[in-house]
Amino acid sequence: MAINDWQTCDPRLSVTRRGLLLGGALGVAGWLSQRSALSQVALHPRGENRNILVVVFLRGGADGLSLLVPHGDDTYYRMRPNLSIPKSSLHNLDGFFGLHPAMAPLVPLYESGTLAALHGVGSDDQTRSHFEAMNTMERGVARRDGPQSGWIARYLSATESKHDSPMRAVAVGSTSPTSLFGASHATTFENLADFRLKAPATAHKSLESLYGRGEDEISSSGRDTFVVLRTLEKVDAAKYKPSHSAAYPDSDLGFGLKQVACLVRADVGLEVACLDKGGWDTHVTQGGQVGWLPVQMGDLSKSLAAFATDMGPEMSRVTVVVMSEFGRRIAENAGLGTDHGHGGAMFTLGGGVKGGRVHARWAGLDKPVGPGDVGVTTDYRDVLAEVLRKRMGLRDSGAVFAGYEPAPVGIFS
Repeated sequence: MAINDWQTCDPRLSVTRRGLLLGGALGVAGWLSQRSALSQVALHPRGENRNILVVVFLRGGADGLSLLVPHGDDTYYRMRPNLSIPKSSLHNLDGFFGLHPAMAPLVPLYESGTLAALHGVGSDDQTRSHFEAMNTMERGVARRDGPQSGWIARYLSATESKHDSPMRAVAVGSTSPTSLFGASHATTFENLADFRLKAPATAHKSLESLYGRGEDEISSSGRDTFVVLRTLEKVDAAKYKPSHSAAYPDSDLGFGLKQVACLVRADVGLEVACLDKGGWDTHVTQGGQVGWLPVQMGDLSKSLAAFATDMGPEMSRVTVVVMSEFGRRIAENAGLGTDHGHGGAMFTLGGGVKGGRVHARWAGLDKPVGPGDVGVTTDYRDVLAEVLRKRMGLRDSGAVFAGYEPAPVGIFS
């Protein structure tokens, strides 16, 4: 929490060194007993210019058949008489699959070879429970058993070095995702402005003087923390101006990606960023060309396109993965929505992506699995393992995915 309210009396009389809390990242225990973790961002940044992975999780089971429409499969139109998108309205990708009209901002990225799509992605877990599916996917497994830590946490552990930044991994949101469970060097925030000491200049100067001369650990921590605060002034999303005329939508995802861009540009040692976008559980009045789901897809595509535009040439070291816990049922339901399914769509964008392609081993919607779902022909771990190997320097994917041997996907270089 930030300090917003200051007494009108002399701050030296009302503030003690042991009473100070700075931002969401500094707690009392850390303040009193060890040097500020955040101070290492300014004092000991990771020396190498590493690639960055951005994971966008679509929570609620995004309808892959609307995100990435198999217009070449006649069963799609037969099973969705009200929700299907006419071929003439789609952005045709390869003669068989097309992007929903609301996903138009992604078309230039696909055509330039920086965006790739996958269909029939998931795991062999047959659950249709949001909680169970998200939990297993974020743990990097396919069953309820296995390690309880997150797959990103295990990646961070497997590749840690002596001078890792405490902002090596961040989650933008109110809670830390399961994928980061067990991680060190990870920070969760809703707004970078949380990392500010909101005080008058006189109070700020007085506080600095409290730590200016001592040689004890608290004094050293205090001095380091003020260095951090000055460093993070460069990472203020409220003042950040996107490059290349990029325009982020006024949404949580747009704001979140804008803050990620701030951190990339500030060079604070960021390697992994996690963002969520909820609202994909479209059981009722899902919408075809207009409605709730197209609004969701519009925000997603505009946010991703703005981020790619903002990053410009720097996007060569940033790779974005968009995923969801499962897809939706093939047939529309009586409420003009769709129910929980199995296989879904996935997107990859940015550095190292072999774009301009749809990766899918399509079995056909006339061959459903379970109660009427799209089958899984690509395990989600194959995609994640490949991006970690090809882009993030991971050598042993078995350590991250609990011994699972991934199959090559060929989507990253």
